[in-house]
Amino acid sequence: MLFSELGLAPELLRALEDEGYVTPTPIQQQAIPLVLAGRDLLAAAQTGTGKTAAFTLPILQRLLGAPALSPRPRVLVLVPTRELAAQVAESVRTYGRHLRVRSAVIFGGVGLGPQVEQLRRGADIVVATPGRLLDHMQRRSVDLSGIETLVLDEADRMLDMGFIRDIRRVLAALPKRRQNLLFSATFSDAIRALVAGLLNDPARVEVAPRNTAAELVEQRAHPVDKARKAALLAHLVSSGDWRQVLVFTRTKHGANRLADQLERAGLVSMAIHGNKSQNARTKALADFKAGRVRVLVATDIAARGLDIDQLPHVINHELPNVPEDYVHRIGRTGRAGSAGEAISLVSGDERGLLRDIEKLLKRALPSSVVPGFEPGTASAQERAEVAAPRHAKPRSRGPQKTSADAPRRGAATSGGDARAAQHHSRRPRSQSSNRNGRVPGPR
Repeated sequence: MLFSELGLAPELLRALEDEGYVTPTPIQQQAIPLVLAGRDLLAAAQTGTGKTAAFTLPILQRLLGAPALSPRPRVLVLVPTRELAAQVAESVRTYGRHLRVRSAVIFGGVGLGPQVEQLRRGADIVVATPGRLLDHMQRRSVDLSGIETLVLDEADRMLDMGFIRDIRRVLAALPKRRQNLLFSATFSDAIRALVAGLLNDPARVEVAPRNTAAELVEQRAHPVDKARKAALLAHLVSSGDWRQVLVFTRTKHGANRLADQLERAGLVSMAIHGNKSQNARTKALADFKAGRVRVLVATDIAARGLDIDQLPHVINHELPNVPEDYVHRIGRTGRAGSAGEAISLVSGDERGLLRDIEKLLKRALPSSVVPGFEPGTASAQERAEVAAPRHAKPRSRGPQKTSADAPRRGAATSGGDARAAQHHSRRPRSQSSNRNGRVPGPR
């Protein structure tokens, strides 16, 4: 099937042609006709399946076919994180480049003023994180009474991150008659409860089985003393001459500390996490994509929505507490038809976490000891440093938030997407290339 067979307007087909896209992905084939028909939609779709274009393209077409009756926003897309908001907003701009459609992106970590001005000028589509959107609602800088279509993207992540109350407050401000599109990688009890009161006779689309690890990702584990993980990581990167490596840690402090250790080992590294300003996070990601930063150290929350084509290496410096998060992490690589490698550095206290991951995957991960880093060889000094780590000083590569920027428990904040939860992401990616060498359909 081709995009030209889906009934899309010539302006949208032209934008797709500009990007080199000819063949829709399975989620796009199934979802686009349903959204064009005005149906509510419940879609099980992992990140990387092309779901963003699956709702963006038909929404743009519906706006094209129904002129605005007021300057109020007509479409609201709610997403869990700043990075995903920026990605969706970019898709709206890309596919709507030949249309007279206005859009605004609203998220925390940046000033309210420019966003207020965007909204004042008028926007047909608003892409927002829940916390910052509530800020604008309280300031009366956004009027949601004209919303015709609501999209909840990565709804399971929003619930995991504690946004359910914020979402319900937003829903209460929307018109009762509207189209609702909900995309989620999993259908938990909380999602089912949300769907029951939100969707009206929804069509159902499912394109990827839950918790399927990326097919093109080679996975393996290296047992190592906790005190020697940073040294082993530096060794792997240097000896393998790896040039683009995404590393996951559990905590913000751990990300900062590891990035500093890698810098001292001569590897250009940066950390991204919820305490970094949005400008610092954006710059770090841009530098990483451009090859100016060799190692990007991230927490799960900060990595949500990261979109990096042909990322060759993902390293679990620490295993996640939630096994599904492992699947999301390794799904950052092995994309766009390119092979990828996912390596987990496993200390003795993480063996239980590894067993949980292997139980989820229904197979054991290949495991090998790296010569020179055998478990039990950590020095007394190395063990002491891990047992009593130094307090990390703020790094000089970008401004950080102060404690005054931290969200209040249960309160709406300007950095709404920065709310932390104990669970993060569960999104594998698995795709093949089309004849152009591109992902077989836009994101």
